[in-house]
Amino acid sequence: MKKINVKNINKFLLFKLPAAYFTGVRLVTITNNKAIAKVKFGWRNQNPFKSLYFAVLAMAAELSTGVLVMQEIEKSTKKVSMLVISHTGSFHKKAIGKIIFTCESNDIIAASIAKSIETGEGQTFQLSSIGTNEQGDVVSDFSFTWSLKVK
Repeated sequence: MKKINVKNINKFLLFKLPAAYFTGVRLVTITNNKAIAKVKFGWRNQNPFKSLYFAVLAMAAELSTGVLVMQEIEKSTKKVSMLVISHTGSFHKKAIGKIIFTCESNDIIAASIAKSIETGEGQTFQLSSIGTNEQGDVVSDFSFTWSLKVK
């Protein structure tokens, strides 16, 4: 993939993660330590209860964490494999309208990559993403355990 930025990631979704793209998941912004993804309720991503299907919420939340991992891997200039090995999610309100997922990382990603480079062993860490609706209410929150290993 080319440089990690909003345009390239959303293009990546279309070709490599079409389920996320066609359900409306999009990256909104990415900085060194924060990523925001969004998804808007519609007929392509609804459940029978007229709200966003939980898997669509999980895709948007995962994107907000995974793009930060991808960005740190790009900075390292090493070949690093990344994989979600577990996740948890909680749902607090009906997800309708536009839902924004925010992940704020600290130095845990860079530290894990550095340790994998140093030891040659895989490393695991957790990143969380909080989903809020247009009123600012928390709709859901997810935690993803990522595994990294330098190839």
